[in-house]
Amino acid sequence: MSGILGLFNLDGKPVESDELRDMASLLTRRGPDRTGIWHSGPIGLGHTLLATTPEMLLEDLPLEHSQFGCVITGDIRLDNRAELFTALGLADRGAVTGDAGLALAAYLEWGEACVERFLGDFAFAVWDPRLRQLFCARDHVGMRQLIYHYSPSRFFAFATEPRAILVLPQVPYRINEARIADYLVEELEGVDKTSTFFEDVYRLPPAYTMVVTKQGVRQRRYWRPEPGPELLLPSDDAYAEAYLDVFTEAVRCRLRTVGPKGSMLSGGIDSGSVVAVARRLLAAENRAPLLTFSAVSPDGDAEPETRAILAALTIDGLDPTTVSFARLDGLLPELEQLTWDLDEPFDGSMTLVRAVYLAARRRGLKMLLDGAGGDTVLSEGRQLARLLRAGRWRTAYREASGQNRFWKGAYPPRRELLKSARVAFVPEFVLRPLRRQRQRRRIGRRMRSSPISAELARRMDVDERLRILEQSAITGPLSDGRTERARGIDHPYLAVGRERYDRVAGAVGIEPRDPFLDLRVISLCLRLPDRQMLHDGWPKAILRGAAAYRVPEEVRLRRGKEHLGWAFTNALLDGLQDSTRRDVESNLKVVGRYVDLEATESCREYLRGRGALQTDNAYHVIFLAEWVRHHADRPRRARTAVGGGESHD
Repeated sequence: MSGILGLFNLDGKPVESDELRDMASLLTRRGPDRTGIWHSGPIGLGHTLLATTPEMLLEDLPLEHSQFGCVITGDIRLDNRAELFTALGLADRGAVTGDAGLALAAYLEWGEACVERFLGDFAFAVWDPRLRQLFCARDHVGMRQLIYHYSPSRFFAFATEPRAILVLPQVPYRINEARIADYLVEELEGVDKTSTFFEDVYRLPPAYTMVVTKQGVRQRRYWRPEPGPELLLPSDDAYAEAYLDVFTEAVRCRLRTVGPKGSMLSGGIDSGSVVAVARRLLAAENRAPLLTFSAVSPDGDAEPETRAILAALTIDGLDPTTVSFARLDGLLPELEQLTWDLDEPFDGSMTLVRAVYLAARRRGLKMLLDGAGGDTVLSEGRQLARLLRAGRWRTAYREASGQNRFWKGAYPPRRELLKSARVAFVPEFVLRPLRRQRQRRRIGRRMRSSPISAELARRMDVDERLRILEQSAITGPLSDGRTERARGIDHPYLAVGRERYDRVAGAVGIEPRDPFLDLRVISLCLRLPDRQMLHDGWPKAILRGAAAYRVPEEVRLRRGKEHLGWAFTNALLDGLQDSTRRDVESNLKVVGRYVDLEATESCREYLRGRGALQTDNAYHVIFLAEWVRHHADRPRRARTAVGGGESHD
């Protein structure tokens, strides 16, 4: 998870090396191994290296092509290296060429279309002096980030994080209050794929390229998830084997790393499958044990998530580390410092994930596998409605009953079947106004439960932003399951979820890798029939079949989905020193214009030790107050030295 940056002065003014060093200094936590700077006239690029693959050790970035003068900086891991080298006629160069050099060769051969041939995770930029243009690209699902600011006819700046752009004095430093409203309403985190917490600073969406010239900026979407023809195989076992073959290759590609190999391990089927496959691959090569990192409860096997984790840890060949929310002292004070120095307020509640990444870094890891994408790519969507429409009433009832058992009584079958029948049989012209009425009621409930002030909600037109979010949900006319899965993968929620993991991991120099979001896995899942998603009430049926005899039954057949996220955040806040509590309380006054008085007073009482945090709203207010204090009037500090490694011009 290296850091990248660049500055293109559209007015022709030469880029100064100090500007690039100031930007790079804010990204060295992401790339502590080496820092590189390159500039020529009005263009400058930079890179802070986190060497997570053997090939990364071979190249210094930014990298300039000796013949054509094109220069690349990138945070890149390409998983189809052999295929690309063959297509480029460079098969003999594979042992001495890194992924950025390979991406540059692909750009020189295929131009902007090069990204359509890539498998892997990447964000990169290529300066092409022949065309006097900067070409930028981001991977298909948003595993890597590319943030930018564009001032027409003046300059264009990009980086992995907003802070590395905002350090430039020519970039406006204004908080985007619409994004604060999104945070306070919470669901609005996924309202789009472009906005940030700063005005005029944007995210390049996943699966997009961008070309910058003196004349302007042009963006192009190069990929979108499309349902393929339904895959027809003779048995559930055949589907499971087909899935396992593709998934195993996705895990294998993500085990290409420098140093120890590790994975998150929760009590769920997703991370459990990742760990089981990774360990089998390592064992087949007589490699070292797989390091695993799990967040557990002090209650041990009395708590469902921890009980499943303890079962998962019986898999042979693991070297486990567990982190309990009752024993966070070992991660302090760094965990506390990371919590308050947030890139976005949305990251405040990521205490569990932050603790796991911090524990992994302390054991020397540079990358960590996870299974966060499993819920999205293996979603069943509105399968009950499709069964009812097809006249398969008994099957629909069986699935609804099984689903209720899986979720421990949370979804009564009759209620779910009635809702599904409405979707299946009521004409769309009747459903549309009913849907709008339900939408208005949901918006009203969200607004009443949010700590947002009425004045901010009005200024930012939160009702309209909620309507935009509702329209992007999987609603409307009933479609097949493959189409609904494609829409789910394309929804901003997947991108913002991965971006959270990226920010939290990047803050401690860890690179997240998710095999479920491999393009080959996605393509297969967009061809699977509904039965492979939900069967007898079990979600992710194909994954459970593939995991048979590979993960313990306690994990494979675990019902429900309890997690310990709020327990970790509660424990961290409850353990604050009195001096820290006073500091946090003093910060509450800076959010008075954003938050209603009741929520502010509730937080103040908690911080004074007079009560417990009763709602998620209290977390939101506390983390927002700390973030605003850091950013509202943040001074620009000149940074003349880039730490963490060598630099070259």
